Amino acid sequence: MSRTNKDLLVIAGPDLAAKKQAWLDHIGLQRRVSDKTVDAYDRDVEQFLRFLTAYRGEPPGLADIADLKPTDIRGFMAHRRREDAVGGRTLARGLAGIRSFFRFLEKQGLANPAALSAVRPPKESRPLPRPLPASQARDVTRTENSLHDEPWIAARDAAVLTLLYGAGLRISEALSMQREDVPKPNQKSMRVIGKGGKERIVPILPVVVTAIKHYIAECPYALTEGEALFRGARGGPLRARLIQGALQKMRSALGLADKATPHALRHSFATHLLEAGGDLRSIQELLGHASLSTTQIYTAVDTSHLLDVYRKSHPRA
Repeated sequence: MSRTNKDLLVIAGPDLAAKKQAWLDHIGLQRRVSDKTVDAYDRDVEQFLRFLTAYRGEPPGLADIADLKPTDIRGFMAHRRREDAVGGRTLARGLAGIRSFFRFLEKQGLANPAALSAVRPPKESRPLPRPLPASQARDVTRTENSLHDEPWIAARDAAVLTLLYGAGLRISEALSMQREDVPKPNQKSMRVIGKGGKERIVPILPVVVTAIKHYIAECPYALTEGEALFRGARGGPLRARLIQGALQKMRSALGLADKATPHALRHSFATHLLEAGGDLRSIQELLGHASLSTTQIYTAVDTSHLLDVYRKSHPRA
């Protein structure tokens, strides 16, 4: 939980510490921000106040905050990069908490809005997706490669992993499926509810339908409408960590890389479609991405693959 005013006295004057606590109460109680976000914002602002204390030689008060310049914010960002070796993503997230605090103070005429508005958030370097080779992606979806002794659990894991690679679903989307969501034998697509309740239609390959059908036939529990399709060993809804653990065991048995995770299968779905000539806009729709820029990261993976093939194959490379 958030720290109290007493804990803040060494890095903030009493007036600023009181406003900081009022801000934390505001976002936690009135705006109903989650406890984890409140704690993260608390740490963000505390890091900034600690920097200002060292920078100015004494704990800052409200007057100091009102007098802040863009150079003070840039100095803090440079300090974080140099001393804490943080990247652009961490810096941008940290600034979010500071901006929230400044907006709270600004509404009361206690902060200089130009100090933060004049500073551009640092560019975030997105890590490239790490897809599996097609052969390995197929291997982890085969029932016979499961390490479970229970045939129905092996069939269950294979069905879930086949949905991730064969339809590009997020693991949360696969595990939220109910009995009535199962595609019929002649059905070529299915409805998926993604992030934010956004609905999309995804094509369903026969191999996906077969894997789900095999699981249903093997499952010892009654699968009724309105209830979870995929079940745990005791009959409750299947949890993501069990699928993650199953794939972790397969990594050792099949000699797969550490990048072989459930989400890597979704990356593999998108990357392999792109390598085969798939249209980027269509892949965006299949993945349920709100923005095309999110999907465009797969073009970097595809380019990397093409360059690798070129270097290995061209006689002058």
